[in-house]
Amino acid sequence: MGFDDASASRADAVIPVIDFAGVRSGDAAALARTGREIYAACTTIGFFYIVNHGVPQGVIDAAAAAARGFFAFPVETKRRAAVNARHRGFNSLGDATMYQAKRPDYKEFFSIGLELPEDDPDVVARQALRGPNNWPDFMPSLRPALYTYYEAIGACGADLLRAVASGLGIDEHFFASRYTKRMQRTQMVYYPPQPPQSDEDQFGVAPHTDYGCITLLWQDDVGGLQVREIAHGTWIDAPPIPGSFVVNVGDLLSRWTNERFRSTLHRVINASGRERYSIASFYDPTYGAIVDPRELGTPQAEVRYEPVAAGDYILGRINDSMGYRKKHAAQQKERA
Repeated sequence: MGFDDASASRADAVIPVIDFAGVRSGDAAALARTGREIYAACTTIGFFYIVNHGVPQGVIDAAAAAARGFFAFPVETKRRAAVNARHRGFNSLGDATMYQAKRPDYKEFFSIGLELPEDDPDVVARQALRGPNNWPDFMPSLRPALYTYYEAIGACGADLLRAVASGLGIDEHFFASRYTKRMQRTQMVYYPPQPPQSDEDQFGVAPHTDYGCITLLWQDDVGGLQVREIAHGTWIDAPPIPGSFVVNVGDLLSRWTNERFRSTLHRVINASGRERYSIASFYDPTYGAIVDPRELGTPQAEVRYEPVAAGDYILGRINDSMGYRKKHAAQQKERA
């Protein structure tokens, strides 16, 4: 399989592994130390692992088993829970094309978000991406397994942002008020083995940066995730580490920090000959939370970005990459 010439790993460009136990225990010194480690990772490579993160292994195992069970259904069955305008549900092969990619990603995925009833005020007001999840009627066991994981990884994300805030030298609870009704999106992802004849334009996920604040990723033992290491301009592997999550900075947090934090290109190439599974959680703020670099200590004279509502920014990025969202946006424009 012939991918670009910068696909080799570099032994001297290691993604750091950060122990999260002290943050969870409430140890102030551990929070400060972990914050410094996260700050160093976010201002250099933009990626790191966390271990001792507090999400029970049983919860992870149940969600992973549910993912394998869901994607084993025939595609015609899975389409009964096809993605809707709220970005909830099943996406088949070809539904996602990363910006500047020549071909759609070679993956299937199923997305959920914060479970909100139809009579929730934001749902009634038709706030984008809000509402109940699009659970499959053919697999009732998916909902408890995946939503338990959703809540657990969300709690981990909240702890993670306390450490991020500490590393930035601001109040550790700064982000909490911006996450009162979080726009966390969690996706189960299935990567079929890429055909041997795949060319350099075919990826499980093409090179891209994530849209939001932070991403927490569980990956199975197959491998295939690669990160564009900035200092040397090479692709390095982010191999599976048992008991860990991979964490990376998204574009919104990079913007919030006035680009102090790196939102780094990454991709997936499943050349293993095996099926690959992952669960990605994009831990993002309340829709109307204002992202303003000045709030994170950027002097007015150095600000590169105007304030923006988190939800508006994320929605725009989703519309640019998801085929069904492009169709929905076109329909909305025709109705206007």
